[in-house]
Amino acid sequence: MYVVIALLVVAVAVLAWLALRNRQETQSPALPPADPFAPGGDTAGDPRALKAGDMVEYLGERLFVRGSLRLTEGGFTWSEHFLDAMDGPAGTRRWLSVEEDPDLEVILWTEHEDDTLTPSDKSLTVDGVTYRRTEHGMATYRSEGTTGLDTQGQVEYADYEGPGDRSLAFERFVGGQGRGKWEASLGERVPNGTLVIYPSGDE
Repeated sequence: MYVVIALLVVAVAVLAWLALRNRQETQSPALPPADPFAPGGDTAGDPRALKAGDMVEYLGERLFVRGSLRLTEGGFTWSEHFLDAMDGPAGTRRWLSVEEDPDLEVILWTEHEDDTLTPSDKSLTVDGVTYRRTEHGMATYRSEGTTGLDTQGQVEYADYEGPGDRSLAFERFVGGQGRGKWEASLGERVPNGTLVIYPSGDE
């Protein structure tokens, strides 16, 4: 009698264990947090892999990457991608800058036409917004696609930061005729997950 009861207890325990294991195997495993800009890890794409021929979509507007600059200063590298509007306003120059310092930072820049504006002061006010200078230096660049620049050269730059993730930047390219004129641009940080990239498929 005691042997039968013991066997029944063992059988019930085995069945319970098998049922628990079955339930655990059918449940989806918990996924760890992922970098939304990790290569191949998000349908939005990886801004670090942008190149001429790709298309990007930001806040409903589609933009075509015409060309890219690969910039280097010391051991630091970053990229600038020149854009054409596919279905939005034309005529205004815009581009995306992509850099890791150390976190990934993507900024959409729009040309600011003002020939009198130069990075001569540590603080500048543009359209009622005050920006403070954070960087000034000289970088070498390599040009890809259509940029309107030589295949390689140098560029002097000055970066300013403002409130609310707004930025102001200056660039002037160095060539055989010396330094060109300062070109000013206003930038807005692109939040993670709001930029969709459609690769051209060319390697």
